[in-house]
Amino acid sequence: MPKIIGSTLAEHREHVRTQLFGALSRLMTESGFDSVSLADIAAAAGVGRTSVYNHFPDKEALLLSFIEHETAKFVADLRVSLQDVDDPEQQLRVYVREQINLKTVYHVTSGPDLRSVVSGSTQARLREHVWQVAELLAGILRAGIAAGRLPDQDVEAVVPLINSCLSGRTFPDAEPERSRAIEATEHFVLRAVGMRETALTPA
Repeated sequence: MPKIIGSTLAEHREHVRTQLFGALSRLMTESGFDSVSLADIAAAAGVGRTSVYNHFPDKEALLLSFIEHETAKFVADLRVSLQDVDDPEQQLRVYVREQINLKTVYHVTSGPDLRSVVSGSTQARLREHVWQVAELLAGILRAGIAAGRLPDQDVEAVVPLINSCLSGRTFPDAEPERSRAIEATEHFVLRAVGMRETALTPA
């Protein structure tokens, strides 16, 4: 019988899941999701291969659980970052920075796009999680339009364009290059959605 880590079975399961999520994230960054097996993930996590099946029936189930976990955390953190920000410009800036700083499967994976190497049902589930984040951005844009700070526009069409811009490039890690790149990206996004030029001028 596997050794129980933690004082309860629930703590043990959470520990194992955390280990597996971390291993999956590292291996996807290095090799891509399609190149790793459940056995590879178990070995990297220090978890017995047969024990993995007590938590996830296959690699795609592990992936979905990982993305669900990461999405929930990101959305919760983003809501906290936005809760005291009322100005549409600053809300967009917060969103841009949080997306750039997000170090997960959404932005850092090697190999083919995830959607091209998973089943149709998993693709649909992936879209559900992306939708949660997209709705936050859509809400910011709709509020900006309602407040007269943004021109009327097709929000559903604009949201994926913004997210593609944010996830489609690599940002420097070193300063001051990183801050300069983030600032330039913020200005680009603000102008792309038609934020009034006066809103871009520092007080």
